[in-house]
Amino acid sequence: MKHYIILLLSIALLASCNKQLDEYNPGGLTTDQVFSTPDGFETLVNAAYSYNRWWYGKEEGYSISEMGTDLWTNGTGDKYIDLTTYYNLQASNAVMSSLWKQLYAAVNLCNTGIGRIDKAGFTDDKRVMRDAELHFLRAFYYWHIVEMWGGVHFTVTETSGVETTANRTPVDTFYAQIFRDLEVAVNNLPVTTADYGRTTKPVAQAFLARMCLTRGLNARAAVLADSVINNYGFALQAKYADLWSMSNLQNKEVVWAVNYMKNLVFDDRTDASLYPAGHPRGAHNGHLMFGMKYDDLPGMQRDVANGRPFNRYMPTLFMLNLFNEKADSRYAASFKQVWYCNYIKTAPAGMKLGDTAVVCTKYIVSNADTAGKKYRVYDRNICYNPDGGGKDRTHYVSLQKFDDPTRAAVGEEESARDAFIIRLAEMYLIAAEAQFNLGNSPKAAEYINAIRKRAAIPGHEAEMVITDANISLDFILDERARELAGEQLRWFDLKRTGKLQSRISADNPDAAKNFQSYHSLRPIPQDQIDAVTNKTVFTQNPSYQ
Repeated sequence: MKHYIILLLSIALLASCNKQLDEYNPGGLTTDQVFSTPDGFETLVNAAYSYNRWWYGKEEGYSISEMGTDLWTNGTGDKYIDLTTYYNLQASNAVMSSLWKQLYAAVNLCNTGIGRIDKAGFTDDKRVMRDAELHFLRAFYYWHIVEMWGGVHFTVTETSGVETTANRTPVDTFYAQIFRDLEVAVNNLPVTTADYGRTTKPVAQAFLARMCLTRGLNARAAVLADSVINNYGFALQAKYADLWSMSNLQNKEVVWAVNYMKNLVFDDRTDASLYPAGHPRGAHNGHLMFGMKYDDLPGMQRDVANGRPFNRYMPTLFMLNLFNEKADSRYAASFKQVWYCNYIKTAPAGMKLGDTAVVCTKYIVSNADTAGKKYRVYDRNICYNPDGGGKDRTHYVSLQKFDDPTRAAVGEEESARDAFIIRLAEMYLIAAEAQFNLGNSPKAAEYINAIRKRAAIPGHEAEMVITDANISLDFILDERARELAGEQLRWFDLKRTGKLQSRISADNPDAAKNFQSYHSLRPIPQDQIDAVTNKTVFTQNPSYQ
């Protein structure tokens, strides 16, 4: 069942049609009929979850949440350089349009369900639980909207039919509703679920902790994060690398995830309405986005183990330099630095299958160091300019957290990897930041040491321990980068802490050339602006055209 319910999409479709369309409903079912039965209403709730798939583990989601920060710059294959580097970012950007439509469609579906659930025929227990899920999801989607676009259109009632006006609602109103919805969720969701991927009480508490931190409610953020850490059986994985194993996705560190299907047929890859042709939709796409192009190099050909490299994003030199890889296991677990010969036909003379073929490093390597070596080296001076900006945007140290060596074929665009939305390590970092903001740096250090202890390479534990003297907001942001790189939180982190402009200016020369203070809000899609009739009220965000 498809719900084409976003008002602006409806307006655009009507405006583009010159002929009257006659609708034919062969089954005779109506929305009222479907949503007035328990089974029918379950399809609404399930559909409300599905909109997460437009953001988490998807190129558009990475482009808008990880890129354009201190951690990433554009690779040669980057499709959205205006988002990655803010180069001439305008309302015509395709990512803005697609995510706006899907997020508002998701909100409207939640509004529809909340407004109709009393007539769905549920038992009292089931009604309370599904209502709580819808309240949680509405808060979740509205958070994405208000952080991206600010005080834009807001409603908590179902949109039926065509609406030609949109409102401008203050950010505080959005957040007041987000908190009201999350209170419903925390109070009424079950503690556990047998249906992996559904929200639960600890999921709601974890997201509420994130929201409290965002809004400066530090004491409450600390209490909520601490509750998730201690009260529900979650646990940090023994090794950071264990988090990313395809055989260990549903582990005790995951608080909430988008559960993509192992059978890719059910991941909507070919659904032309939800996932337009030409996009690697459906399941997880992260394995495509961060890898360098290795298959044009001697001794290498594309294979499943090394992935299908779309070459979209490369790490900034700043991010690579955040790690002390001699003590911190997260560097080797997160980044691929060596590629081994898998194609003898193009290999240099004397190189055998399995030998080192390519090395990428953040360090400077001298000619003397590589003399007599058969493999190629891409060092700091080759990959980066003197100011730290990207130079060779095709070959570089590559994020490997989302790699999937279990894909069935070399050309497979989809991965059955789940997309982690919230994991326990974030709760330690939220608690640490909240305690720091409250003036309790020793307590903040305790929380950060918990995740640094897990990350320590055996024999180097002492090097990973910090004290309260080390704690600052910048240190916490650095630690979040080391722990959460690529997990679609960075843009929000920098905006929350007021560090978006200063971090880009200091650490991402490619984006710093174009970034302006108004980029802390995204442009409202032009098709939205064109569609409304109250254009003097619903105006574009400042400084965009």
